[in-house]
Amino acid sequence: MRHFAIVGSGPAGFYTAEALVKAYGDQARIDIIDRYPVPYGLIRFGVAPDHQSLKAVSKRYDQVAESEQVQFVGNVSVGSDVSADDLRALYDAVILAIGAPHDRKLGIPGEELEGVVGSAEFVGWYNGHPDFADLAPPLDGSHVAVIGNGNVALDCARVLSKNHHEFEGSDIVGHALEALDRSAVETVTILGRRGPHQISMTPKELGELGHLEAATPVVDPADFPPQEADEALEPGHRKSITILREFGASGPDASKSKRIVFDFFAKPVRIEGDGKAERLIVERTVLDETGAAKGTGELYEVPASLIVTSIGYQTPRIDGVPYDERGGKFANDHGKIDDGLYAVGWARRGPTGTIGTNRPDGYEVAEQVAAVMAPGSDGGKSGGAGLKSLLAERGVEPTSFDDWRKIEAAEVAAARPGSPREKFVRHTDWLKILGR
Repeated sequence: MRHFAIVGSGPAGFYTAEALVKAYGDQARIDIIDRYPVPYGLIRFGVAPDHQSLKAVSKRYDQVAESEQVQFVGNVSVGSDVSADDLRALYDAVILAIGAPHDRKLGIPGEELEGVVGSAEFVGWYNGHPDFADLAPPLDGSHVAVIGNGNVALDCARVLSKNHHEFEGSDIVGHALEALDRSAVETVTILGRRGPHQISMTPKELGELGHLEAATPVVDPADFPPQEADEALEPGHRKSITILREFGASGPDASKSKRIVFDFFAKPVRIEGDGKAERLIVERTVLDETGAAKGTGELYEVPASLIVTSIGYQTPRIDGVPYDERGGKFANDHGKIDDGLYAVGWARRGPTGTIGTNRPDGYEVAEQVAAVMAPGSDGGKSGGAGLKSLLAERGVEPTSFDDWRKIEAAEVAAARPGSPREKFVRHTDWLKILGR
């Protein structure tokens, strides 16, 4: 029998568990460990609440969690409750799948002002992440700036621009929906250092902006290179550029009261305000021969009482695990950190790829594990039994997948009309449901 610990219950963790089950069959026991009593990681806390079709992948993860070989161990924090070394002593292999939940900093003056938040914080706020339930972003101003040219930036802009009933069918949390109902935001400016050809936005997310009831996208046609330059792009990317060109050609819809303005070739240089963000000072850029953004010296202001930064993410450090400072991830070679220690997902690659990218990633690491620990072999480790004993000694009470089902049932029962659930956002609320 082989015993494996996967730290993190998001897509990367579940796909790795699925791969290990296929590789080892009933000759493995796999514990998926998470700091929260609720699973799914990025699916629950990161995917936009109005993208329920993406969240449906959790049904596949349920099948993994309910297999005999797999156990969900919630309410256990690696770092405070148990260490990485503790797990390595108990399991044949430990696979870190904790994602990259920390925002990268802009590194410009004024970033510490009130009203400047990272996209992980903002997304966590409207998605019910317990760490950000009290964020209270300022929505009383008419202008918001979102810095970044990826899908998360689009998610933030779209959520800020929707009407109340456009959230029907979503699982946006109640406190965020109430705040957005009172919002005074009229203009959301999405800023990127480079041009349209360098965006990381996908066609589906871009196309949604053309169907908002009260908001219209604004794109300057002068920002595009000649149209024949689009032919060199990958098909999906070319489709995104086509959508942007259509927005620019049609112009803003004057019947709509809100604007989502794409400001390309815009490098933030500082944030100004009297104790809180009031404006973003931006330098106009051009692309040099390598495609990098180069400042022109031309400065201008973008008014904003809320500034959401969406420029990338970092994996948190874990004591005893080598870290790649530049990449913001664990130092690894194709997923291997050390003998018996691996990383998958964003903790391995950095914040790139889609949810589906984690599947081949997890399977590759599972193959590496199976190559050095052949199915049918026995490493003599105590695995889950040893973890249970250690947690009991330390007064830590883990939760199970059955416990999660009780929490899930309570969330479904508490849902407002038209919503699949009303997430509980406090650790204490989750445990209260379990009678703890």
